[in-house]
Amino acid sequence: MSLSVPTELTAHHWDRAGRRLLAKTLGELSYELLLDPVDLGEGRYRVDLPDVSYTFTARRGAFTDWRVDPDSIVRGVDGRENPASDPLRFFLDASESLGMSGDTTGHLLRELSATLAADAKLDATGVSSAELADLSYVELEGHQSGHPWLIPNKGRMGFSAADAATYAPESRNRHRLPWMAVHHTLADYRAVAGLTDETLIAGELDDADRARFTQVLTDRGLDPADYVWVPVHPWQWDEIVVPVFAPDVAAKRIVALGEAADRYVAQQSIRTFANVDNPRRHYVKLPLSILNTLVWRGLPTERTVAAPAVTSWVLSIAENDEFLRDEARAVLLGEVASVTVRHRMLEEIEGVPYQYKELLGAIWREPLSGKLDPGEKARTLASLLHVDADGRAFVAELAERSGLDAEVWLEKLFGALMPGLLRFLYQYGVVFSPHGENTIVLFDDHDVPTRLAVKDFVDDVNISGTGIPELADLPPEVDAALLREPPEFLRQFIQTGLFVGHFRYLAPLVEEQLGVPEETFWSLLRDEILAHHKRFPELSERFAMFDLFTAEIERLCLNRNRLLLDAYRDRPERPHAAVHGTVPNPLHGS
Repeated sequence: MSLSVPTELTAHHWDRAGRRLLAKTLGELSYELLLDPVDLGEGRYRVDLPDVSYTFTARRGAFTDWRVDPDSIVRGVDGRENPASDPLRFFLDASESLGMSGDTTGHLLRELSATLAADAKLDATGVSSAELADLSYVELEGHQSGHPWLIPNKGRMGFSAADAATYAPESRNRHRLPWMAVHHTLADYRAVAGLTDETLIAGELDDADRARFTQVLTDRGLDPADYVWVPVHPWQWDEIVVPVFAPDVAAKRIVALGEAADRYVAQQSIRTFANVDNPRRHYVKLPLSILNTLVWRGLPTERTVAAPAVTSWVLSIAENDEFLRDEARAVLLGEVASVTVRHRMLEEIEGVPYQYKELLGAIWREPLSGKLDPGEKARTLASLLHVDADGRAFVAELAERSGLDAEVWLEKLFGALMPGLLRFLYQYGVVFSPHGENTIVLFDDHDVPTRLAVKDFVDDVNISGTGIPELADLPPEVDAALLREPPEFLRQFIQTGLFVGHFRYLAPLVEEQLGVPEETFWSLLRDEILAHHKRFPELSERFAMFDLFTAEIERLCLNRNRLLLDAYRDRPERPHAAVHGTVPNPLHGS
């Protein structure tokens, strides 16, 4: 066997990626109050650790956060300072001060190394922001740098180097998905009204594929009517289905059917695939038992079963609300069908790690291509944070192409994003988690933001537990699936998921590259929310109930969760972000 080394693993790319990740580490750990930098004046700060220090230049943001200059960091030992670009070395230096255990530190360094390798690939294969602006939504997904908040954001623990080169979004490879037939005693198919499994399969597979798969079953003496057909991630088949579901494979309760003809490409979430040969066919979301960005990337059984029912309910709200339907025109990419495949023994174990309850299944999501107006383009909100190798921000490229003044372009962006989210929250007590990956901005043919699209909303829909008559008569299946939360918790999804989780990165980028001060950024956002309040004065009690202008916002700490709380241990439920103190809300009284 010959050994291969990825071409992007060069000293140049590694050093460049390391500087960025070290700067992110210092900034995010300081934001989460795990580090306490000493103010040296004139924008310089120092973090003191046992026998070593890190000194850097940083700007403070509206949430008292930190934007560290990657080229400014020096590591000091015994009175000597040298440029620093190694986040792995930093965690060795800091693990004791941070209170990290040895096992957590070891796992973290592995995850950080994988993240750096992925970043090196992105650097080696990146294109300019001008070129990105001409890519399709599906193509653009392969150029994104990942979660802006989490430090190890592409750890993908479970993948080998060959797996990452094959299946990671930045590989931009096209795949023909394998399919399997699962006996009805194991598989549960759910869908929106009128979408039978036969109808779904007829729309997703060509005649030749359906005939070939049917032949596989009949040749083995099996009745196709006894089985549900499901695509499966190739990695999941090899790593999970064959070894973990071996009894079912042996008993022909799970049967390999072969690959279908269409080619797919992995999206930024890594487990969702877009059809590049037939874009009007559904996106397919498949479980992938790797640990990435805090959680195992399977498909939780309860949410997967309920996805079509929740989709139908949320879409009915949008279709029957005049403002959502005719003015905001928000696009909700419904998860219209799902299959769950249970493991007959693992799911019966009390306290079993949650990864074993989300091993196998699929979700089919409506394609975005069929929802766009002529000339309209789609880009995730996350893409607006991208900066190319020459330092050109993608958001600056789009604003310049629009021909609009930068402040006007921002007004258009907020006008596209906020009305739909606010209407769902205020009128119906329904909130999505509008982080950068799930939130999609639609643009006209001049790259002016026009409206909002939301995907993966079923996983993150929460509803108010009190004070909303519109939630009194939920369909039972929906009521059982959705979490009811107090109003002050619900508003956190927008305050933290959107304002802290995305806008705290976008605001300084806009100031640097578009010349719009951060104070103006937050003032424009506040104006958009107040305009919505003025439009619907009858909801004034709801504006107070879901107050987005609170003086403080709870400080959620994603990295604190990884380093100190849940770390890498298995647990029976998915982890939740830690809360540690509060941060000032830039919308309060601005």
